[in-house]
Amino acid sequence: MIGTNRYIGSPVVRIEDPRFLRGRGQFVGDLKRESMLHAGILRSPVAHGLLAAVDASAALAIAGVHAVITAKDIGAVPRIPLRLLSLSGTERFLQPVIAVDRVRYVGEPVAVVLAESPALAEDGVGAVALDIEQLPPVPDRHASGRGEILLFEEAAINAAMVFTGVKGDTDAAFRDAEYVRRDRFVVQRYTALPMEPRGVFAEWDAARGRMTVLGAAKVPFFNRDTLAAMLGLSPTHVDLIENDVGGGFGARGEFYPEDFLVPFAAQHVGRPVRWLEDRREHLTAMNHARQADCEVEIACRRDGTILGVRGEVFIDLGAYVRTNGLIAPRTLAQCFTGPYRVPNVRITSKALLTNKTPSGTYRAPGRYEGSFFCERLIELAARDLGIDSAEMRRRNLIGAGEMPYQLPRLEPGGPAVDTECDSGDYRETFERCLAELGCEEKRALQGREINGRYHGVAVACFIEGSGLGPKETARLDLEVDGRVSVYVGSAAVGQGSKR
Repeated sequence: MIGTNRYIGSPVVRIEDPRFLRGRGQFVGDLKRESMLHAGILRSPVAHGLLAAVDASAALAIAGVHAVITAKDIGAVPRIPLRLLSLSGTERFLQPVIAVDRVRYVGEPVAVVLAESPALAEDGVGAVALDIEQLPPVPDRHASGRGEILLFEEAAINAAMVFTGVKGDTDAAFRDAEYVRRDRFVVQRYTALPMEPRGVFAEWDAARGRMTVLGAAKVPFFNRDTLAAMLGLSPTHVDLIENDVGGGFGARGEFYPEDFLVPFAAQHVGRPVRWLEDRREHLTAMNHARQADCEVEIACRRDGTILGVRGEVFIDLGAYVRTNGLIAPRTLAQCFTGPYRVPNVRITSKALLTNKTPSGTYRAPGRYEGSFFCERLIELAARDLGIDSAEMRRRNLIGAGEMPYQLPRLEPGGPAVDTECDSGDYRETFERCLAELGCEEKRALQGREINGRYHGVAVACFIEGSGLGPKETARLDLEVDGRVSVYVGSAAVGQGSKR
């Protein structure tokens, strides 16, 4: 018997909505315990400097302030490990959970104040005195590349990693091309702005040697293992619990300094501790993303057939390499040409450190930037060659008969990894998109002003990567009444993924 799928393409009733609409969600800000303390984070007010001293005496004199934690209280300050692309040589650029002897961006944690209320914690933060000898900052990738000022002097370089995506012979392709165009494109720095800023609640059970942390999101198992190692505990003695989360967008859920500092504080004072990020903190402390620019060129025949693409991409990583900060630079080198048949490619992607908030991932990291750069090149080339831009894309899309299609290979300077477009009919997808959107009919709107607004029609193509794999585990329980319960390790971040 062949069953009919009743779900794909059909509206599915959301089961979580009534609880939220009635105000019955439970976010970190809703959590309360007897004897709970509130944490405030003192953050560096300067972009680059030597941290000479932290004087907490005035803060500790405030009634209701219980403790001020600095690097000295932690001892051997751990660094946040990479979750993805943990490559040799990056260890020296990892972020310590709290500043030890140098600060490298505005917003870097320097001390944690624990108090009876959030207001008192903020008062305590304001009373801590810092002695910082300011150093010249590295403001952008140009200054970083020159290397006159180093963020990590022992490394003697500001390039955290260089990836090179190579395919074919670009020298020959450009030498024989009938048309060549070179351009420079820029994507600005972004950050995610979920409705609920981050929060962490931690409770230490000294008698049982167990740490419980609420506020987990996205990657609770990696974060649990990371926190356990930092605290010297077995992962079985650390519980990371995912309660309601108000949005993620890729940036939330990575391991941040506060994910260690708050549990450590709870263990340090033997009381539950809660920390809630305010929006100002969020803008300087949560992962930034995207900031990249490139100098690239395209080689074509006069009929628009792309022969090759080459050039350099520069990514401003900020002050440290955070948990998955190398994903965008790697993807830019390997997936720059997207769904197009480009036989000759050489793209060098340089991940450079600056005195800015560290970067991570935000919605299609590296693919968004690479897609913009590549699509812009094609658009300009089509205009120069007098070819309709949709037609130029059509002529260069990878054909169904060419699958699997090998993308550029990452060569020395990055891991030697092969990636391919494994299946699909890009031409059919493209044609259906044009038809269903009525692009031909809408061309009449191009450049027209209607009701005070100018209208235009544009086309672009994009590919997204599949799941990283190699597997996802699940547990299925068949109940006595015939119902099936499925348990998976996926996390929800408040964007409607629970069913």
